[in-house]
Parts: sequence; C-alpha cells; structure tokens
Amino acid sequence: MVLIAILMAIGQFAALRIFEYFEREPRAVAAAVQAITVVNYTKAALLASHADRRMALLTELSGTEGVRIYSADLLEEIEPLPKDPFIRLVVEKVHNRLGKETIVTVNHFGIPGLWVSFSIGQDDFWVVIPRVQAERAVPWQWLGWGALVISLALLGAFLIAERINRPLSLLVKAANRLRQGEHPPRLVEEGLDELREVSHAFNEMSEALARLDAERTLLLAGISHDIRTPLARLRLSVEMLPDEESGSLKAGMVQDISDMDNIIHQFLDFVRGIEGEPTQMIDINSLLKSIYDRHIRAGRNLVLKLSPTHLVPLRPLAIQRLLNNLIDNAFAYSRNEVTVTTVITAGSIILSVLDKGPGIPAAQMARLLRPFERMDTARGNEGGSGLGLAIASRIAKLHKGELTLLNRPEGGLEARLTLPIHMVN
Repeated sequence: MVLIAILMAIGQFAALRIFEYFEREPRAVAAAVQAITVVNYTKAALLASHADRRMALLTELSGTEGVRIYSADLLEEIEPLPKDPFIRLVVEKVHNRLGKETIVTVNHFGIPGLWVSFSIGQDDFWVVIPRVQAERAVPWQWLGWGALVISLALLGAFLIAERINRPLSLLVKAANRLRQGEHPPRLVEEGLDELREVSHAFNEMSEALARLDAERTLLLAGISHDIRTPLARLRLSVEMLPDEESGSLKAGMVQDISDMDNIIHQFLDFVRGIEGEPTQMIDINSLLKSIYDRHIRAGRNLVLKLSPTHLVPLRPLAIQRLLNNLIDNAFAYSRNEVTVTTVITAGSIILSVLDKGPGIPAAQMARLLRPFERMDTARGNEGGSGLGLAIASRIAKLHKGELTLLNRPEGGLEARLTLPIHMVN
C-alpha cells in the first residue's frame, strides 16, 4: 500500500510538472503580449499628448487596471532576474518584440510586479504590471482533485490486496500446520485464477501427504504388531531354557529380545497419533517430579534443579513421552548421573536434560533429530532405532516449541527443550 501511494504521488507530481511545462509557453506569450500592449498603448498616448499634459496624463493612466507608471532614472540599480523559467521566458518574449535595450525586471524598489522600461525622447519611464496578471495562481483545486484520485486508487488497491492476501494468509497458516506435522483443513479454492491453482495444488499435496502418512502408519503398526507376537513366544521359550545348560547365553538372549521389544515400542510411539490429545494447563514441575519418582524407584541417579512452579499449555501424555525419551537417551549414553533443569524467561520455559556422556560432533546434531538417524560411533551405543529424538522433536514442534542438542563445555550433551508459556494458535 505504501509503495502504491508513493507511485501514485510521483505520478501526480510528474503529471503536474508536465502540464506546467507545456502550459508555460502559452502563459508566457500571454503575459508578454499583455506587457507589450500596455507599454505600446501608454507610449502612444504619451506621444499623442502635448508635452505640457504628459505628467497629468501619466498620473491619470497610473492606477488604471492596477497598472502603474513611474519615471525612470538611468542610474537606478537593477536587480538581476530570479531563476524562474516562466519569468525568463516572459522577458525573452518582451525583448523579441520591444528590443534588447528594453529593461525588464521584477519587484523593483520592493514594489511587486513586472517592470518594463520605455523611452520617449530623452525621458525614461517604467510600466509596472501586477504579477497577479502576469502569472497563474497555484491551482490548489488540482491538488485537491489529485488527492481524491490517489485516495480512490489506494482504496481500490487495498481491496485488491485484501482479496489477494486473504487466501495467501490462509495458505501460509495451512503450510505452517503441515510443517508441524498436523493435517490442515482443505483450503477454499477461490479468488484469482493463479491463487485458485495454488490452493488446488496445495490441497492435492496435503491430501497426498495425509494418504502417505496413513499408509506408513498402517504399515509400521502392522509390522510392529506382527513381529511382537513371535517375539513374545521366543522370549517365553528362552525363559524356559534350563539355567544350568544355557548359562550366560540365556541372559544375553533375554536382553536382546528386550532391546528388540523396546525398538518395536519406539516404532509404535512414532506412528501413534498424538495430535488429537487436548491441550491442558499443566504444572511442569509436578510432571517432572512424577517422572523423577519413577526413575528413582528404578535405581537411576536423576537430579532435578527446577525453577519456581509454572503452568504451561501442554498435551500431558505427549510431553511425558518426550521427557521420558530424552531422559532414557541420556542414561543410555551417559550411564551415570543425569540432571534436569528448568529456566523461565519472559515468554517461554527452557527445560534441559544434561548428561555426562562423550557428546556428538556439532555438524551431526541436526541429523539426530530426524527419524532413523543414529551416531553409534560418537556416543558408543549399539542399540536403539534412531526414533527417540525424532519423536521428541516431533512432539516439541506440536507444542510450537523447539528441541536442540548442544555439547556442554564441561563434557556431555544438553538436550534443550524450549516451550512457549502462553497458548500459541
């Protein structure tokens, strides 16, 4: 809108300047003809009158139609002409008709007007024509009409921009929801032809992604379910093996089966829908303390360093799954003490899970937040499916938050979760 207003103002200004440029010549000719006519008639009247009557005639002619006549002195100081192109053009026209010896000036002796000299014998005179007759007044009405045209143009531009921006705004919101893992409602395909095509293409893409996600979910859920059944039978069979014959082999097989079961559980967590859970105002400290109690009962060394209690808009089951994944991941790689801290800022709460493991290369941190990405050599762990952090990142985005990984200066890894304190649409 500002750009359109500036362009309209420049266009109006340019139009006025162009009009003034092409109108300057006719106005200068008219003003020059007026001055020449007054000078010629005045000079003719003085020449026709008796010498004794000239002063009385000068007095009588002076003031007629605002034109005044004065005696001139050759020793008068003549001020230079102003740099007004219109005045200079009038002077040029007067010189062309009355001769170069004619003196033309403006505002002589502080008296406004167009001053033109003429001579009768040895006597010199000035004819002073009011400038209001020689110039055109500023066309203020044009400025008013120009302002009205600009206002109408801006109103039309606003209506057009609103018509264009409304579907674009809906498209941006839908794209953001799609980026965060949600399924936006179908866009209304209306407006300009190009916008209708964009909305139609987005709807087709959104529906294709929804079908793909549903098929992937069904596939992974079916595979995970089908594998768990024979896996349960295999574990039962291993448990029934006599201890004296299997020895340490039995314990290793049980552990392998348990790891496989955990991997399948992560698959199910990844494909399980979490978008439908309603958001509630949850005391984040109470949630962390309940998680802390479960880990302490399991014999883990979990330390909490919490800021004052605060209610945060959360999906309880989803955020609990996120925190469990982060803490389990920290214990898996650290095999030592894990610390959870919270810090409250003006608009968000920052929750950090700190471990004392070996850390990971900085260039690989973003990779670990994607599904099925693992850095076994960096963190020294052979198990896992590479879905724990991906699930956590997905849940963080669902809460309009962000999950980042940072290497700690003193050693170890920080999983930092930033969540908005206030509800975000």
